[in-house]
Amino acid sequence: MPRVCPFTGKKTTSGRTYTHRGKAKYLGGVGRKITGKTKRKFKANMQRVRAVIDGKVVKINVSAKAIRNGLIVKPPKRTWKPPVESVESAE
Repeated sequence: MPRVCPFTGKKTTSGRTYTHRGKAKYLGGVGRKITGKTKRKFKANMQRVRAVIDGKVVKINVSAKAIRNGLIVKPPKRTWKPPVESVESAE
């Protein structure tokens, strides 16, 4: 299953992580130098939640941003309780 949010369109993007060495100029050094660039991935924060879609309760993968922004309608809490049977003494 792809890591793509159907509501916000968030998906995995690529980027880099930079490795530095040296001391910053404001601390008295000659400056920070980049010694390496490594590819990395920024993954969307996907969560599996129960949501109401077209009147049905289904489990879908959505981003945390969609949940925070209220794009997901969660199903109501169940309030059903089993009936309490009255205990009568057998005489």
